[in-house]
Amino acid sequence: MSAGFFYSYHLGWNRPDAESLLGDLDAAGLRITHPTTRRITLITPGPEPAMTQSWVTREQLVLLAGLQRLDEIGFLLWVKRGAEIHVRIRRTRDGIVSLEFGLCRLSRDERELAVRAIREAIGRASLLCIGFVVDRDGASAATDWRAVIVNGATCFDSWPDTLAVRHEVADMQPQLSGATSFEQSPWMLFGSEVPSR
Repeated sequence: MSAGFFYSYHLGWNRPDAESLLGDLDAAGLRITHPTTRRITLITPGPEPAMTQSWVTREQLVLLAGLQRLDEIGFLLWVKRGAEIHVRIRRTRDGIVSLEFGLCRLSRDERELAVRAIREAIGRASLLCIGFVVDRDGASAATDWRAVIVNGATCFDSWPDTLAVRHEVADMQPQLSGATSFEQSPWMLFGSEVPSR
């Protein structure tokens, strides 16, 4: 197991975006309902020992995940065997919405399924997605990825598996200058998963 993560950043976010994301993730095998209990679990932000759980309906989760009433929500996604993915959706001070998926409880195969499913789901909303970062081992977890992806203002110590940024951010960020990249509109992709030319 690793402390891996998948973060994406969005210019706008609403209830239809949340409904679309949850539907796409569910169709790809990341369920909002527990495989045995069929409960949908909402979690409070914070460290795990103090974390509390409550159960909600699908409609309640969609409403809350659309950030219409709150600026932050946490919930669990599940893979078939019952491994959980902690998800946090939050609006920052400047209105950017961050989707954060924790991959630490997943086996290697489950992590690959999750990364593929999340990437496809956020890719469908690419007009609103500023960029994303995938780090399966979590080595770069201390980096302020929001600052890197949104405005290229922060440097990073460790390369993630994949870093996707808009062209204008790639041009501003000094560490990305001259690095191997791959264009996948509307982003430039960097990192160890980018094919070498």
